[in-house]
Amino acid sequence: MRNRFDEQLELLNVELIRMGALCEDAISYASRTLMGEGDFSQEVYKTDREIDQKERDIENLCMRILLQQQPVARDLRQVSSALKMISDMERIGDQASDIAEICGFVKDLAEEMESRLHIRDMAEATMKMVTRSIDSFVKKDLNIAKDVILYDDVVDDLFGKVKEELIGILGQGQVDAEKSEFCIDMLMVAKYFERIGDHATNIAEWVEYSITGEHLDAN
Repeated sequence: MRNRFDEQLELLNVELIRMGALCEDAISYASRTLMGEGDFSQEVYKTDREIDQKERDIENLCMRILLQQQPVARDLRQVSSALKMISDMERIGDQASDIAEICGFVKDLAEEMESRLHIRDMAEATMKMVTRSIDSFVKKDLNIAKDVILYDDVVDDLFGKVKEELIGILGQGQVDAEKSEFCIDMLMVAKYFERIGDHATNIAEWVEYSITGEHLDAN
């Protein structure tokens, strides 16, 4: 019986890794579209649908484990935490889709590329957080989880820089409607990346709970 249970838990780990990889792909496609490297919006939407399906698959797997194995203590926390984590990952996919949708309205204003560079940094930072948060779950590593939570400050700082850059653009004398719309769109994109970082932080906190039964204090 325990061997079967361990097999199901291993499958859960594998499926979570796959869902995390899909989240990384969605963020990457959205970022590349934003940076003008090509139009990957359809890839983002397709990946988001795959994330939604993976959420349903993992949810069903967790329900089977709970009903068939009736886990207790740490095993129960691991399964229940996985259910919380997939909800955050599903939201990450949604927000990547939101970014891709905004990309369809953003005009390529070359003089504003400096602001976009910091948004690229935000994209890379949030992808790192998502990857590391899933890694902490699979390895059951509290140190990695704590690093993810602390790293959210990096994303928050980048968000602050983007806001300052956009305010600087708007403060450069007469600003036309196109530039104003651009600034609003880019602020929304930055906000979505910040939220992705928050979801990665949530995942890391659920990892801590699955191991210790308590939420991590990163201070």
